Amino acid sequence: MKKLSQLLMCLMLFTAVAPSLAEAKGLKNDTDNTEISAEDQARLSEIDTRVAEIKEMDFSEMTKAEKKEIRNELKSLNKESKQLAGGVYISVGAIIIILLIILLLT
Repeated sequence: MKKLSQLLMCLMLFTAVAPSLAEAKGLKNDTDNTEISAEDQARLSEIDTRVAEIKEMDFSEMTKAEKKEIRNELKSLNKESKQLAGGVYISVGAIIIILLIILLLT
């Protein structure tokens, strides 16, 4: 039974880590540049002001098409801001595996 649980844990570990390893192979090695350029910083501030304007809008008087257009704009702004800011992300599966390993080692 113990070998089966160890095998399942290894399988879950590889399942959680494999997508991140596959993605890392396709990425360029641009991790040296961690600062955001002035142009990107200005664009991020523009995105922040636009999001603040959208939050202040009154949606009750808008039509369904206008609401959908604003929702699509917010999605595109969110994607653009994530692309500009960058960052390190850990998947939920990886966090669970790390917690399980910590619990087993203690």
